[in-house]
Amino acid sequence: MVDRAYRAAPPGALRIEALGDLTAIFDRRSMQTHLVVSPIPEILGAMGDEACNAALLAARLAATFELDSEAEAQPILADRLTELAAMGLVERA
Repeated sequence: MVDRAYRAAPPGALRIEALGDLTAIFDRRSMQTHLVVSPIPEILGAMGDEACNAALLAARLAATFELDSEAEAQPILADRLTELAAMGLVERA
């Protein structure tokens, strides 16, 4: 597995609103709204302004949330980053 790095959308590009168990993410660039569930908003929030791969993201999320194992979380986070890139919410660095 290649641990690719991704960048979050630039500041102001996304409007994120919690709607109970769902979160609406409006992408001002594409004019699309995405309805997502946890952990997508948490992943976007943990990415920050710099390029981030699954290993770095696992470490950041482990500092805030209880993860059983950062190593076990990495392939799951890599899949989520790939999905976010397909939606246009992050881009490969």
